[in-house]
Amino acid sequence: MMPGKALSPNEKYAALVAAAGHVPVALSPEEYIELLPRCRRRINSYGIRLGHRTYDRAELAPFRRQPSGAGQDGRSWEAHYDPYDISRVWVHNHRDGGWITAIWRHLRTAPTPMGELAWDHARRILAQRGTDLATEDEIAEAAVALLDRAADGPADKPAKPSRTSRRDGRDRKVAARTRATAEPSWPRPDEPTDEPAAELLETDEDELADVIPLEIFDARKEAERWW
Repeated sequence: MMPGKALSPNEKYAALVAAAGHVPVALSPEEYIELLPRCRRRINSYGIRLGHRTYDRAELAPFRRQPSGAGQDGRSWEAHYDPYDISRVWVHNHRDGGWITAIWRHLRTAPTPMGELAWDHARRILAQRGTDLATEDEIAEAAVALLDRAADGPADKPAKPSRTSRRDGRDRKVAARTRATAEPSWPRPDEPTDEPAAELLETDEDELADVIPLEIFDARKEAERWW
């Protein structure tokens, strides 16, 4: 419709989508991981450290204290993390390809879903109390206690705002944002399971429905139908 008109890539893409449509494709687990924020960390004997937290997995054993061979220094490994879920990070396997899911070592003792916001807020609270060198255990306990306390709400509304009431208000805001982001907006990669695949399938007694394959969208055929 516009012969000879110079178009930018975005303009041409918009014109083609308007004429031929598009097929929305869900992100695969690998694509989801690659789009997350990333950093570079060394794999030590205890795992990797990120945001004053320790992550580890048995699959990291062959790479402990080993150089990655990638990056500027050739020693650190690429790790991707979700700011709204501190329970795990994904370490890029530069040797064999793929991703290794490293679990936060306090996931069992602090199962409350939380993100970087609640964690950093708990660290600031401990710092204000004079605990500058708070351990990972102390920060995890403070974050869980903060979310539990903020979820209950204030017992009585004070007549005049005080420093404590303002602090509680900030705690409740952090708890509210944490609860709002606890459920993933995208399908996050699942945990590797040790259960055999056969146990996850239906038994032979259950009758399976017929599989109806979807047709592949052909933009050229669709264009011919319109004209």
